[in-house]
Amino acid sequence: MRLRLLAAAAVVLVSGFAAAQTASPPNARVYFINLKNGQHVKSPVLVQFGLSGMGVAPAGSTNANTGHHHLIIDADTPPAGMPIAMDEKHRHFGGGQTEISVPLMPGNHTLQLVLADGGHIPHNPAVVSEKISVTVDP
Repeated sequence: MRLRLLAAAAVVLVSGFAAAQTASPPNARVYFINLKNGQHVKSPVLVQFGLSGMGVAPAGSTNANTGHHHLIIDADTPPAGMPIAMDEKHRHFGGGQTEISVPLMPGNHTLQLVLADGGHIPHNPAVVSEKISVTVDP
């Protein structure tokens, strides 16, 4: 999967153009089920992903109106049309997972969910949650 993502990113960089985006239905939305903006939490933080108007499918899937979750931690929303980075700030859930228990250091953190297609590219229009702030208590 990493090799496929790296190959796609290389093609995008060499060509200088963003990859084609997969359409999403107008009513699609992704959201946090168990977390609210400003909430105080303990580490590890359980993050549950909610989705309506679309279905969850594993990375690599080309089924219409589906995607898989990405959790963005302390980073900006990925650029439109570009594959989502794969690092500690951009967590991929290509197996179709809908929750994670993530260890976070004490302090303030931002979290955002982004649904992306089988190639890790956000849909058009983008299906992103509100960016929330949580405080991890010691």
